[in-house]
Amino acid sequence: MGRLGAGEHRGPSRNLDTFANPYPDREYDIELVCPEFTCLCPVTGQPDFATFTIRYCPDQTCVELKSLKLYLWSYRDEGAFHEAVTNQVLDDLVAATAPRRMEVVADFKVRGGIHTVVTVRYPDVWE
Repeated sequence: MGRLGAGEHRGPSRNLDTFANPYPDREYDIELVCPEFTCLCPVTGQPDFATFTIRYCPDQTCVELKSLKLYLWSYRDEGAFHEAVTNQVLDDLVAATAPRRMEVVADFKVRGGIHTVVTVRYPDVWE
């Protein structure tokens, strides 16, 4: 990944970069809280806002945070059901990092009088 010059910015991207886990022989958990997730309701086109919490135990690689920010940003103008986008985020993170285990919780803001929280895990059932 190249360095950006002054005044430059990198836009939304579905690329998730990783780096080598500095302690691959140790089991430890990483928790990432992303309170600025937005996407569009695929039915009405209205914006949906959520806090995504990603918890994982890395194996050989960890997700690079700037690429995660740009990845989540890529959903901003896309229509997505809450259940679909949460599962897609998990699938993409698992594909990129191959963790020992991972959980993604998407806590969507109230809209239409309904508060939605979607939780997905890899593997489907933890030991």
